[in-house]
Amino acid sequence: MPEAEPEPRRESDPAEPPEVLDRPLPEGVRRRVVGIAAEAFGNLTFAELPAQLRQYARFTPARRAKFAATALAAALESDPVFRQRMAARLRQAQPDLAEALDAGTVPAAADPLDVAAAAYLLRPPGWTKQVAAAGDEAERAQSERANEEVARELEQVREELAALRASTRADTDRARADLEAVRKENESLQRKLRSAVSDVKRGEAAVRKAAAELDAARSAAALERTAADSEARRLRTRLSEVESALEASRRAAREGRSVEDMRLRLLLDTVLDAAQGLRRELALPPTTERPADTVDAVTPGQMTPKDIAHRALSEDDPALLDQLLALPQAHLVVDGYNVTKTGYPTMPLEKQRLRLLGGLAALAAQSGAEVTCVFDGADLEAPVLLAPPRGVRVLFSKAGETADELIRRLVRAEPPGRPVVVVSADREVADGVRRAGARPVASTLLLKRLTRG
Repeated sequence: MPEAEPEPRRESDPAEPPEVLDRPLPEGVRRRVVGIAAEAFGNLTFAELPAQLRQYARFTPARRAKFAATALAAALESDPVFRQRMAARLRQAQPDLAEALDAGTVPAAADPLDVAAAAYLLRPPGWTKQVAAAGDEAERAQSERANEEVARELEQVREELAALRASTRADTDRARADLEAVRKENESLQRKLRSAVSDVKRGEAAVRKAAAELDAARSAAALERTAADSEARRLRTRLSEVESALEASRRAAREGRSVEDMRLRLLLDTVLDAAQGLRRELALPPTTERPADTVDAVTPGQMTPKDIAHRALSEDDPALLDQLLALPQAHLVVDGYNVTKTGYPTMPLEKQRLRLLGGLAALAAQSGAEVTCVFDGADLEAPVLLAPPRGVRVLFSKAGETADELIRRLVRAEPPGRPVVVVSADREVADGVRRAGARPVASTLLLKRLTRG
């Protein structure tokens, strides 16, 4: 059988007015009262609970203290019966404290908040003073804790301020040292700048002197050239005179004047020797140009791969490749995987290479052209073991380089004017080699030519 609930104690004589708090219940006391009520809440039956608290009947004490705190405080204040039931549960839980309050004494070691909460529920004579005293004590303790916290924070701020001042002094000292170093460096730079300005001025003076000397040399050269031109004109005049004298001597010789002929011959030898000496002195080179070289006209040239494109063959006719390879010293460069993946992509790479190289060997033997086949080797884990067929050069691109880049380097390595034909379906490769002077053709054209045999 459940234990019988003790009879609620009469709080005071009905003739005496009940004691009433003259200020709100202190917050610390209020929390203790709500906690006691939340613990004792579960010992009441559903009918004994006030209507506003029945919705919290299934809550745990912790949840009741959290969610029903306001409702519990209001019920304890407004419902004396509910409060007396809570006081009865308190008497059962803390009989020593209840007896001490009834006797008007307070245990010295008891928590003031516990004493105030018990006094609020039990309502012994003078309970309002006990509650007020507990509130004052709690406020005083909270104020002391706050003062201690403020003191700790103030001490921490003082320590941080001292550290900040020390750091600021260190930063200031470093800044002053840096400033002094910058000042010294600035003075050094200014000295170097003044030295550099002096060097520049000396250099400018030397340049002006050299320019003056160059002008003087040019003037002297111009004078010498003018003198040489004058001497050349004089010699031309003298040569004309000699030629005239020679002609006269010839006429005189024809007339039998042998003495005059001898004199003229001697004069002619003298003039010719003077002309040869002048030619050696002026270092006149022998003339190599002819009047016909000055006539503007079109000279015949050699046929190039670009000329083949304008003939009566379509771009997909295999005969076009035969004509290109028939050019003197033609070089055929093949983008290997571009051709094999266009013609037979389902075969393994090794068989693709062997099939293409076999066809290129036959084409090289038929045309006599130089043939180079380029494969992309950038992603290979190991070198490919391959014996190139006769007449075909096989190259793999290095790590970090694509076959397209290797093809462009091969084209750039050829001398200008040599017929170079590049087989690739890549538009970027075709445009690049065309700008370098090579003739691009499609991969399908080579495949048709190899199929024809």
